[in-house]
Amino acid sequence: MKHIFIVVLMFAGINGFAQQHQVGLRLGDPYGLSLKTDLNEHYAAEVILGRGSPNSSQYYRRTFDQNKPLSSAIYYGQQVSGAFSLQARLAYEESLNGEFDIAAGNLKGFAGFGVQLRNVAVSYFYHTPNGGENASANLSERSDIDFGPEGFVGASYLFEDLPVVLFSELGLFMELMNRIGHLKVQGAIGARYRF
Repeated sequence: MKHIFIVVLMFAGINGFAQQHQVGLRLGDPYGLSLKTDLNEHYAAEVILGRGSPNSSQYYRRTFDQNKPLSSAIYYGQQVSGAFSLQARLAYEESLNGEFDIAAGNLKGFAGFGVQLRNVAVSYFYHTPNGGENASANLSERSDIDFGPEGFVGASYLFEDLPVVLFSELGLFMELMNRIGHLKVQGAIGARYRF
């Protein structure tokens, strides 16, 4: 709840020069609540609060092998839960109505960058072949925090007679914490109510 309060406060600060606001749902990676405001005719700011998908099993296996709880620990699986995600972004938008000869509504292309914070709880399961090195320990619980920049491109469509915006996007996130340089492709579709 405190995270939602912080997001609302951030948008209240922008309210003095913002022209339009949008709130809606985003489905994809990450998925969650999208809050967007137009800064001027071409620029918009967005905050996304939600959940991200876990990384691959290979990703977690490499992370475990780089930081084993015991020197003889042998990885055999993991369980991931509580994947929290927070994004702050800035986008440049341009109307594409002229290029596609659209008379009703407004089709926009957009591109931008931002920062993303992701956190998941990971339970690693392992065994030790050496009975003298705490053989009973078979669980290591950790928090996997990822932070870094992201870039994205996409398109949105504002209906002429409805205050609804549909959007689709594709992006690339790069970790600067935990696994430096790891790249993750992300994409989403969604809808927002404009007011």
